[in-house]
Amino acid sequence: MLRATNIAKDYNDGIRNDLHVLNDISFNLDRAETSAIIGSSGSGKTTLLNILGGLDKPTSGQVFLDDVNVHELSERQRCIVRNKKFGFIYQFHHLLPEFSALENVAMPLLIKGSSVAEATQRAEEVLENVGLKQRVHHKPSELSGGERQRAAIARALIHQPDCILADEPTGNLDRKNAEQAIELIIDLNRQYNTSLVIVTHDLKIAERMDTIYTLEDGVLAKVS
Repeated sequence: MLRATNIAKDYNDGIRNDLHVLNDISFNLDRAETSAIIGSSGSGKTTLLNILGGLDKPTSGQVFLDDVNVHELSERQRCIVRNKKFGFIYQFHHLLPEFSALENVAMPLLIKGSSVAEATQRAEEVLENVGLKQRVHHKPSELSGGERQRAAIARALIHQPDCILADEPTGNLDRKNAEQAIELIIDLNRQYNTSLVIVTHDLKIAERMDTIYTLEDGVLAKVS
């Protein structure tokens, strides 16, 4: 479903030679498969995730989503693919502060072109699914940290994407809320039959995925 071949990413700071962040990385993800990528801070995990999701371009290499080369598409086409095919969850929720939980979660469907009525109904259903039925009209500032992250998870899943890309989704939560968030992500992943790539430093989370990769010195290696 998602396939990356020979991905490399270099940066040039204008002072030294190119900084090689990713080196000749290949990665495969089947439909409904879950994978964890672990590695030290600064190892390039977020860069790789952004390249897989079409948010950043590799210096060389290719990313295929259902046999479509993502980085050969125009920026507009990539935006459409991201909106339809991917759901993104980050360490920080990135909810829009002026909107309610309902409005934040409905946003991807509205951008996709759904009617307000359809987007609202779907957002209510997904928010109930993540345990926020009584909090739909609350703004992010009125929600707890765990509730904000659950709203972010609901937003990532509302359009039933083929693949969820999660970047340290529990990194800003305490242990209790982190465990609840991971349980929720895994349960919804199974319910919606989506694929999942999660970047994490938590080995306990990684061990719950189907496959585990390490990323060190720009090199990706499959552990299990």
